[in-house]
Amino acid sequence: MTLLLLAGTAEARALATALQGQDVIASLAGATRDPAPLPVPVHGGGFGGVEGFAAFLAQHEIHAVLDATHPYAARITQRSAMVCADMGVPFCQLLRPPWVAGPGDDWTEIASEDKAAEHIPQGATVFLGTGRQTLDGFANLTGRRVICRQIDAPEGPFPFDGGEFLVGRPPFSVADEIALFRRLGVDWLVVKNAGGQASATKLVAARDLRIPVLMIARPALGAWSQVASVEAALAWVARL
Repeated sequence: MTLLLLAGTAEARALATALQGQDVIASLAGATRDPAPLPVPVHGGGFGGVEGFAAFLAQHEIHAVLDATHPYAARITQRSAMVCADMGVPFCQLLRPPWVAGPGDDWTEIASEDKAAEHIPQGATVFLGTGRQTLDGFANLTGRRVICRQIDAPEGPFPFDGGEFLVGRPPFSVADEIALFRRLGVDWLVVKNAGGQASATKLVAARDLRIPVLMIARPALGAWSQVASVEAALAWVARL
């Protein structure tokens, strides 16, 4: 059986490590320019849409697809699930549990990036922990200082006035985030509800510094098979 692992997360790396030695191909879409190597063969750069993905599955005789991409990679997940259903290929998504606010957290959920301006006052310093792919959605944050952290160095200028890039490669400790937020004078933190422990340090820092958080809601759940942990994903593979 040949398994296609849609990768790009810490969970995908753990799966690749656990499955090395088996017939596995990992796929990286290319969102990060210099990703850490995986211990299985890697297909990089995407597939070229629906037809390209279907052709890849057929050409490489893929028997099952395990999607361990980011919880907000909705287009990749929806396309993959649709093509797999059409071709009769088993498909499962590993979707890590979302973060849940606890005592001391000041979170407000918003439906999309463009809703942030309804909550953040003029003159505020805004830290975006949302990545560069949806940056254009914050273009209405005029009159605020907007700082977007990304892994890779920017390839061009910030896409709208009042913004700046900050390059940083995770992981970041709570102490790192507290020091950074204090140095920048952050008034608001905007994140996607990605879940997971590694990237939750910025939320702990925001709680400790009493910084309000805007939490962008997750995409709607699909009707395909889903699991919530690496262990459950490996069990799904074993059942095949």
